[in-house]
Formats: sequence, C-alpha cells, structure tokens
Amino acid sequence: MAILLGSIADDYTGASDLANTLTKNGLRTVQTVGIPDPSLALPDVDAVVVSLKIRSVAADEAVAAARKADQWLRGRGAAHVLYKICSTFDSTDVGNIGPVTEALAQAAGGGIVLATPAFPETGRTVYLGHLFVNGRPLNESPLKDHPLNPMHDANLVRVLARQSQGAVGLVDLATVSMGPAAVKERLGALSARGMTAAIADAVFERDLEVLGEVALETPLSTGASGLGLGLARALVRAGRTSTHADTSDAIRPVGGLAAVVAGSCSAATLKQIEVAERSMPVLRLDTEKLLAGSDEISAAIAWAGERMSAAPVIVAASASPDVVSRLQARYGREASGHAVEAATATIAGELVARGVKRLVVAGGETSGATVDRLGIPAFLIGPEIAPGVPVLRTIGNSQGEMLMALKSGNFGGEDFFGAALAMMR
Repeated sequence: MAILLGSIADDYTGASDLANTLTKNGLRTVQTVGIPDPSLALPDVDAVVVSLKIRSVAADEAVAAARKADQWLRGRGAAHVLYKICSTFDSTDVGNIGPVTEALAQAAGGGIVLATPAFPETGRTVYLGHLFVNGRPLNESPLKDHPLNPMHDANLVRVLARQSQGAVGLVDLATVSMGPAAVKERLGALSARGMTAAIADAVFERDLEVLGEVALETPLSTGASGLGLGLARALVRAGRTSTHADTSDAIRPVGGLAAVVAGSCSAATLKQIEVAERSMPVLRLDTEKLLAGSDEISAAIAWAGERMSAAPVIVAASASPDVVSRLQARYGREASGHAVEAATATIAGELVARGVKRLVVAGGETSGATVDRLGIPAFLIGPEIAPGVPVLRTIGNSQGEMLMALKSGNFGGEDFFGAALAMMR
C-alpha cells in the first residue's frame, strides 16, 4: 500500500478529526492506532493517520514514538508527513510540540517547518502569530483551562520558541494573502536567518489552501486539521489522488446495543449530556468516589446493563471546572486524570463485552484509553457527524466490527450524542 499523505496525530480524537477533514476533502483515509501489526490488512487509501497518545507524556517518549511512526509512514511512500497537533496548541513549556517537530525535521533532512493550528471552520484562527478561539485570544477563552495542559499565552511564536532549541519566526497574514510564492520567499528568508520553524497566520480557508500548497512541497509540517484541509486540497488539485473518498461502506449497519461514555469536562460536553438526558438514561459518576477508590465502576456497569437493552445509555464521569480543580488539588493533576481515564475505559470495555456495537466516547484522553482497552488497531473513516467528528468503522478488532465516534471535548453541537447515535445503525 503506497500512500500520498502521512500524518502522526498526538491523540486519538485529534486523529479522527484530521481523518475526517482529509476524507471530506477528497482523500480516502484510514486511522490506525499506533503502528499497525504487519498482519493487519488495510484497505487501499490515499492517506493514513497514525494516532498516538503523546500530547501529555514526557518529551523524550513523545519523540521516540513519533520517530517510529514517521519511519513507518515514509516506508509506505509518504513524501510529506503532517505532525497533527491540537487546534488549541496545548502543550507545556517543555513540549511536546517543539521537541517532536524538531526531531521529525532532523529525520527528514532539516529545513524550516511551517506550523499553524488554524482551523476557521471550528473557530480557530491565527493572526500575527496569536491564536484566537471564536474571536477571543486563546488565553481569554474557555479553552485556556485544559485539565492537563492549561494555555495562558496566545502568542504561538513565543509558546513554540520556549519549547524549541531553534528559533521560531512568523509568516504573517499579509504574506499568506499574497499566495504560495510569497510564503515560500518568506520561509526562505527566515531559514537564512537561522529559523527552524515558522508560525503561519490563517484566518480564512483560502489561507489554509495557500499554506497546504507550500507545505506539500516540503517533507514535514506541524498543524491542526485545518492544515490537513490545505494539504488534501493541494493533492486533489494536482490530480494525485488515486481513490474516491466514498464513506458509504463505513456506515454499513452493525446492529447490537448502543452507549455513550463521557470523560470530558468541557463546557460543550457538559451541555451535551444535559440535553441528552431529556431523551435517554444518564448516570453521572461521582468523580470524588472514583478517586477515593469506591466501587463506582461496578455500580455503573450494573446500572447500564439493566437499561441498555431498551435504549442507549450515557455513563459520564464529566465534572464542572471547579470540581475538577478541587479534585486535582487534593489528588494531583496526573492521578486525577488517569483515574477517570481508567474508569471510563473499563466501563466502556465491559459494555462492549455485554453487546454494545455502537459506541460514542467524549474526551480525548477518555477516547484514547477506551480504544486501547478495546484493542482496536484501525478505523475506516465514515461520514461526518459534526465538524471534526466522523463515524468510525473498526478494522481488525477482536469484538467484530463496531461503529464508533471519538469526540474531542469541545466539539459538537448541543444535540451531538443523539445525532451520533442516529447515524449508527
């Protein structure tokens, strides 16, 4: 299988977000969970997104995992690899965006790397190197309070420079608006001054198309799904795609029971749970009891088992930001997060063992833990449920084919859970 475009995603929901964008823009796409076993037969596709869990791990661990994925992708024909990051650029001053970008650039032979988290479709824009969320600077938006990597600086040139060994420059909007030639000239000038990466402004989709055309001529770029949009459209315009991105096969009925497991504490997910509660049973786990070691997990599995033969159920470990802050202060940020991930993944695994074949998971860390628990090696990308969230058909998992959706906490409208389940039959 020779592929046109490779990507390394730093978490599972971000991977499905990117895979969805590539599919919508003309590339037949598969998302793998880590590097696939050689025995796994993948369909012929234009793009492969290798999903990892490296956003919040130690930088050296993230670099090692990304390098292995990069080698695998390039060994299957990928001339360009996109290191897919979150559109909120969430990372610490240690990493991992800078260290991974620099390691992959070194492996690709050096050269300046274009980077942007812009994705106007989801309200993320970059202007003069600053990230805006629905028109508000990142550090003034609700997304600043990521439970693992809070973001209190909207200046991405400054953020990336703090975690990089090389210098970071800027390709401003005025340059991007002049087209690919101007962007290439600017990158060349920055490179001549010793810059190893450049944050690129993008406010409109046409800006992403310019950046995608430029990036495609280089071995590596770093960005969110918006940059994937630009890369996909550049490939389609060049007539290089070999398949048609038909998503109908991905949503063939699988039957079985349906459930939702939520671990995200974002405002969007909390509202989605509230809306869904009007039409389906919802169990809200007591997060403090989970952390204290009580038997919340067994009780939740029993509760769901009594109800899900009649209708889809929701089991949620989501909590408001003030509750999360209080629990993190008492138990520690990392311990709190891992406890919720482990609990929700265990519950999801037990529900699948009891007949769930259609599963929606909310929250990036929760999704990653759940997919690992279920041992799913890959997904075929189906139609879009909401911007950034497609239906996923499992490939090669021992439970048999399933339909899933992995939702980043902030994605989707208020009726997301109902809409997702309605697309899964």
